[in-house]
Amino acid sequence: MTCIARALRVFLNLETCPQVKLVLPAGGEKDLLTCHIASETAKIRPYTAAAILRNVRFTQSNYDSFIELQDKLHQNICRKRQLVSIGTHDLDTLKPPFRYEARSPTNINFIPLNKQKSYNGQELMTAYESEKHLARYLHLIRDSPVYPVWYDSNEQVLSLPPIINSEHSKINLNTRNIFIELTALDETKLAIVLNIVCIMFAEYCEVPFTVEPVRLVWPDGKETITPDLSSRAMTASAEYINSCTGVSLSALEISDLLKRMTLEAQPSSSNPDEILVQVPAWRPDILHECDIMEDAAIAYGFNNLPKTFPTTNTVAQQLPVSKLCDVVRREWAYAGWVEVLPLILCSHDENFAWMNRKDDCTQVVKLANPKSQEYQVVRTSLLPGLLKTVRENKAHPLPIKVFETSDIVIKDSTAERETRNIRHAAAVWCNKTAGFEVVHGLFDRIMAMLEVPRIADEKKESAKFGYYLREIDG
Repeated sequence: MTCIARALRVFLNLETCPQVKLVLPAGGEKDLLTCHIASETAKIRPYTAAAILRNVRFTQSNYDSFIELQDKLHQNICRKRQLVSIGTHDLDTLKPPFRYEARSPTNINFIPLNKQKSYNGQELMTAYESEKHLARYLHLIRDSPVYPVWYDSNEQVLSLPPIINSEHSKINLNTRNIFIELTALDETKLAIVLNIVCIMFAEYCEVPFTVEPVRLVWPDGKETITPDLSSRAMTASAEYINSCTGVSLSALEISDLLKRMTLEAQPSSSNPDEILVQVPAWRPDILHECDIMEDAAIAYGFNNLPKTFPTTNTVAQQLPVSKLCDVVRREWAYAGWVEVLPLILCSHDENFAWMNRKDDCTQVVKLANPKSQEYQVVRTSLLPGLLKTVRENKAHPLPIKVFETSDIVIKDSTAERETRNIRHAAAVWCNKTAGFEVVHGLFDRIMAMLEVPRIADEKKESAKFGYYLREIDG
């Protein structure tokens, strides 16, 4: 709520956008708190970053907001701690410099947050299995031969990311100096999350909107300083923004709108159509000129944008193939069959080997980098999905009557994308008896509704329109 309130005040021109800046210690850059990263961390969570908030004044309200912000970031941009995990510590209880290492689980011992006794890494995995709020994260490191861990110079554990912090460095309402450490699998998300945490709570420092940076020393000797709160320079065209929104504003007027959206903007002195925009570190959502245009439209007010008729008039209508599919769905549903919607991706075996079909490599579209063996190809038949549906519903009382009308995909070198969608319909009957006559009747029903005549055996060669049944191999 604190962040929303601040953004709203800026939007209403009640205050200007805060300028968050890095402030070095009294001794300058040489006195920066240093963190050493061990090479073994590359095996588990290779990226890390850190920062310090000095002389924070907590109240119960902003303390609860601080904890809530971490939880929300963990669930959203951090992807349930998989991409990034956040640890916050009372700096006054620790002795710098710090070390980020990866050790065998049995060689890590500490008292975790809100516990009374010490555990090693393996014991922690067992202890937290019954705690739902932490059990969901155990799989992230449980099977790894090494666990990531933060130490201070007294060998005191700060945290075991992404699972739990140490009880020793727990923050509370009396905490004044906060050490923030993050570990990650994604370097971009790491920078975004650190900037958000720092910027959102730098307001409560004794000198508001100041953050103390931290020096990181990597295994190869390279040194970096985090966080990077510098803004990004972008440009936008007033003509482009006006054409997209339907308004006629000058570059100066658009700049004023962007300032209400926490963007620093001003018209270019050399080009009257160009707007120079500084995107602050807490706006990672601004990637392209269209994002700047959207912010200008929001500040102007979507309801205030002029309404105009398009230059071309069209009448929407259903595609013929979709209309045909609706007829099939309706009639088969009236006949007591249940429509299912399996996934369009399946494994190679499901599409071929298990269907007694051979892959001649001319039809099937294969995924270049499948995430699992379940999703390797785009189906060339609806039957695998229907049979999987029957398999997963074996407990359902017989008979099972399911159907699907959807697309299959095949290769087509003449098409623009070298693939082609074909609409198919298929049905599966599962019972203790074969029930061929039931499926036969279902097929005859839809042919009758479509007024497609059945062709007698003696007229198969001469008939130009109609349908007949024939036996297939396999």
